[in-house]
Amino acid sequence: MLRISPTVKHLLILNVIVFVGTYLMGNEEVFYKLLALFYPMSNYFGFWQIITHMFMHGSFQHLLFNMFALWMFGTAVEQIFGQRKFITFYISCGLGAVALTFLVYFIQIYPVLSDLEARGFSYEIIKEISSLNILKSNMFKGEILAQKMQPLLESYGKSLAQVDTSTFRMLFDLNVKSNGSMVGASGAIFGVLVAFGMLNPNAELMLIFLPIPIKAKYFIPGIIAIDLFSAISGMSVFSPSNTAYVAHIGGALTGFLLMYFWKKNKFDKYRWN
Repeated sequence: MLRISPTVKHLLILNVIVFVGTYLMGNEEVFYKLLALFYPMSNYFGFWQIITHMFMHGSFQHLLFNMFALWMFGTAVEQIFGQRKFITFYISCGLGAVALTFLVYFIQIYPVLSDLEARGFSYEIIKEISSLNILKSNMFKGEILAQKMQPLLESYGKSLAQVDTSTFRMLFDLNVKSNGSMVGASGAIFGVLVAFGMLNPNAELMLIFLPIPIKAKYFIPGIIAIDLFSAISGMSVFSPSNTAYVAHIGGALTGFLLMYFWKKNKFDKYRWN
């Protein structure tokens, strides 16, 4: 049986403690808003979330899948890297996932912000509207947005009647996107997956529902390509529809760049013990 390496063991324990602790202490929503990663336009955003979200998980299945992948690939990578190099790599890939997620977010909302400002909405109004809580039964509701927008617009000398359908739709979509959140270690784990593939290109891997051995040098790029397709098309292939595909790509890309740099500089020959 494969022995669990020290850093991987500590990461497994920490993720389980955070998951169990949020349920045992009650008020999961409070912990979620505090530790999950929200977008910068959200009132719930905190700079510490770029780290804490890596240790939060949305469900037991989410936790189980990520921790299984961390155990399966992380131990093999840490045995080559050493503890300090592995944790540096792991956190860096998680941060890379955040960086790409935020970059895509800003690319998507910048034209919307420009259009809304051209329609007479200041940035302050847009930010307040995008921060309104319009969730009901885990669904974003347009009617709740309309109710909460009315007094807000009046405080700025505007009226809901002045907002046409297309502008309201833009504000609604911006609210939904800005109040989205991200949890999980998937970004960091995708980086570890890339490192494993580059270190063990001929290792044979299999999907649970497709027990056909495929070499890592084909299997791992294939998984990343599927996630890239899902991120671009919005269509989910294997994962749930709310999966943060862009974060997966960001973690994988960061992992590849770090591995490429270390290999090019012969840095991978030295362990950080």
